Amino acid sequence: MIRDDIKAAQIAAMKAGDKEARATIGLIQAAVKNRDIELRTGAAPADDDAVVVEVLQKMVKQRRESIAMYEQGGRPELAAAEQAEVAVIERFLPQQMSEEETRAAIESIKAELGAGGMKDMGRVMAELKARHASTLDMSKASALVKAALAG
Repeated sequence: MIRDDIKAAQIAAMKAGDKEARATIGLIQAAVKNRDIELRTGAAPADDDAVVVEVLQKMVKQRRESIAMYEQGGRPELAAAEQAEVAVIERFLPQQMSEEETRAAIESIKAELGAGGMKDMGRVMAELKARHASTLDMSKASALVKAALAG
C-alpha cells in the first residue's frame, strides 16, 4: 500500500537526515489524514490507494500552480523549493499513462459508449476517471477527450 511506502520513506528520511524530504512527507501524511477525516462522514472508501493517489495528485497540482506563480513573480528560489516538493510527492504516485496510452484508452471508451460528439464528453470523462484515475492526469486527459470528440 502507498501509505506503508510513505511511512517507510519518512523513517528513511529521518535516518538519513534529509530534512526537506522529511518535511514534505510530513505534509503528505497530514493531507492524507485530513482526507481520512473528511471521509469518515461518508461511506468507507473501496480502495485505500485510490484515496491516497487522489490526495497526492491534488498536492502536485497545487505545487505546479505555485511554481508558475513564483516564476511569473520572479521568485526562482521559491519555485525551486516547490519543485523539490513535487519530486518527493511524485515518488509515491503510480506510473502515469503516456499520451499514446491515454489516447488509446479514450478511443476504447469512446467506441464502447458510442460517443460521437461533445455532448458525450461527460460520460467519456466519467468512465475514464472510473477506470484510470490513479494513473492519469485528468486535466491533460480532458484536453485529449475534447480533441477526440471534436474530430
